[in-house]
Amino acid sequence: TAGQYAGAKSIIMRDVDPSAMLTLIEKHRITHGFVVPVLLQFALAMPNIGTTDFSSLELIAYGASPISEAVLEGSIKAFKCPFMQVYGLTETTGVVTVLGPEDHDLNSANKGRLRSCGKPFTGVEMRIVDSDTGKDMPRGEVGEIWIRSRQIMKGYWNMPEETAKSIVKGGWFRSGDAGYFDKDGYVYIFDRVKDMIVSGGENVYPAEVENALMAHPAIADVAVIGVPDEKWGEVPMALVVRKPDTQVTEQEIISFARERLAGFKTPKSVGWVDALPRNPSGKILKKVLREPYWVGHTRRVN
Repeated sequence: TAGQYAGAKSIIMRDVDPSAMLTLIEKHRITHGFVVPVLLQFALAMPNIGTTDFSSLELIAYGASPISEAVLEGSIKAFKCPFMQVYGLTETTGVVTVLGPEDHDLNSANKGRLRSCGKPFTGVEMRIVDSDTGKDMPRGEVGEIWIRSRQIMKGYWNMPEETAKSIVKGGWFRSGDAGYFDKDGYVYIFDRVKDMIVSGGENVYPAEVENALMAHPAIADVAVIGVPDEKWGEVPMALVVRKPDTQVTEQEIISFARERLAGFKTPKSVGWVDALPRNPSGKILKKVLREPYWVGHTRRVN
């Protein structure tokens, strides 16, 4: 926005097109960009990623959907410029947390912060809350992210009941995102609460499993969903897009996950797909992926 006020040239891409993005950066000597993570993910697979001239770049900001550590690390190395993550929702009318360039240092002892979306912005209050009791969760424990700020919406247009569910006593907005605070006050987002898988009474957050799987050298893209299971109610399933000219088996994927995750978080099965359905901002359409597996089931466990 500041660049637009200053009269800087702004280029808005109509679609998620990694080839066009690389061309535009080089042709127009782009200095600053805001991208969705899937665009970075796809760009890393482009054959000219290593030969494109990125010397004009001063900052890449990203947000709107989760990003895996593997994709973020690869992007930092490929684009060779500072990175910044922002987190916000339509209902917050803008950014509420920022993870600055100083926290994107791959050589830092705090490299684990690449999984964080940063700290609350100036003027923003944030809580991690038990959705059932409304009580604050201890540091390090996952709950729903509640936000309070003057920038929060007044409500949904002509939807008073939905507004009452989302903005509760004290002016706190229930984001619907699950996350936690670390000891230093950094916020880590696990997933959308509605996408959480409840397997045998344990909570499994798909984004955490997806992050682990994206480190596999044969995986180009992955989505984790909950599918019905007679014993556990539902269990994680990984839907995998393989990289071209690679071979990997279901058991290899499961074993890879088991080495990095608790047993109950490990996918119990793997499905192979050519591509994952996404909305215009790059978010995976989990509901579309889940639907075929829940046909005939009257109750969606999660």
